Amino acid sequence: MVVGVGIGANSIENEASYIKRHTDPQIFPSIKVLEIDGKNIIAVEVYESNDKPVFFKKYAHKRVGKSSQRMSSSEMRKLAHEDVPNLPWDAKICGDASLDDIDEKKVRWFLKEAKKQRGLDIEEDMPLEEALMRLKLMKTDNLTNASVLLFGTDPQNFFIQSEVKCIRFKGTKVTVPMIDMKVIEGDLIDQVKEVEKFIFNHISLASWIENLKVQRQEKWEYPPRAIREALVNSIVHRDYTSTSKVQIRIFDDRMEFWNPGRLPNGWDIETLKHEHESRPFNPSIAKSFFWIKYVEDVGTGTNKIIDWCVDWGLPAPEFEFKGSSIVVIFRKSKLTDEYLEQLGLSERQKKAVHYLKEHGKIDRKTYCEICGVGRTFATKELSYMANNGIVVIIGKGRGAHYILKI
Repeated sequence: MVVGVGIGANSIENEASYIKRHTDPQIFPSIKVLEIDGKNIIAVEVYESNDKPVFFKKYAHKRVGKSSQRMSSSEMRKLAHEDVPNLPWDAKICGDASLDDIDEKKVRWFLKEAKKQRGLDIEEDMPLEEALMRLKLMKTDNLTNASVLLFGTDPQNFFIQSEVKCIRFKGTKVTVPMIDMKVIEGDLIDQVKEVEKFIFNHISLASWIENLKVQRQEKWEYPPRAIREALVNSIVHRDYTSTSKVQIRIFDDRMEFWNPGRLPNGWDIETLKHEHESRPFNPSIAKSFFWIKYVEDVGTGTNKIIDWCVDWGLPAPEFEFKGSSIVVIFRKSKLTDEYLEQLGLSERQKKAVHYLKEHGKIDRKTYCEICGVGRTFATKELSYMANNGIVVIIGKGRGAHYILKI
């Protein structure tokens, strides 16, 4: 028999507020008023939560037959360690890890940096456990995989595969001797810093003095912003269930970033070259890197890498899928001395190309100065380079200059 209930002006709002106040994590139910046999009833619909268990008034309950019984602490620990369908790997509970495995100084640094970069509203001196809960890196007294990788004192004690192997090869093939090799351990944020040190120790930095400029001009052979973006992507978006490691391979003619993992469903390599949404493989790790401005979390990373390399005078980077890894390849300019020789360029024109590779543009006056020729001869040689698709002229009159087309 339907008894029905009285419905006041704020009954629904009060019920929803009561449930929200007394549940952890908070539950936002769907509450409706239905009429049955001419009487009002309240229907409360609660969707299954990904964060289990859900506490009501500080206790968790389970359904046994037609009754609800309070869960024991051992049952809650067991539930916390069980896999939740569709829950990302980095959001799952990390085995036997405890707060003793977290470097509190790293968390404090992170909170300070995140507040500075993105205005994160978590105080630097907040209790460690509460801070990790607010960052969604801890659940019911259990650390997630992401929290250990980001702030662990020894993440490799839990995930031995979470290393980065850096190799500088001699020549252009993996079969030749290695000049240097280093395995970078530690937390993910420190890995970015240490891998960058390795990379910049093994790539060239050109320097020169420009007319009317006191300070020396410098330029790395690969754009630093593109290096940082490709490196962070390989660490943030890799598949940490794979036994493979992230690899950075540096050759005489190129640099490769090997990221163990796969593309999101429905994507292929071409997707990375065009506008696309952000679908991080490890959302918790990606969000943490976003807070400290290591990533933007809008799906523009690969597009920026392409633009930065092209603007640097390099070929567009290549994206490949090899075996079980996504590989990003930076190549040096195709304008090698051998290639310029095949085009029949003079020594003066070769000198102009090298100048362009370092400075980005050249005008007729500069060509005359560095090559020791007159204006007519400079115009003739620059026109030859333009007709052969090496350079393209920009602008007219006094502002006219040439940039590399290849």
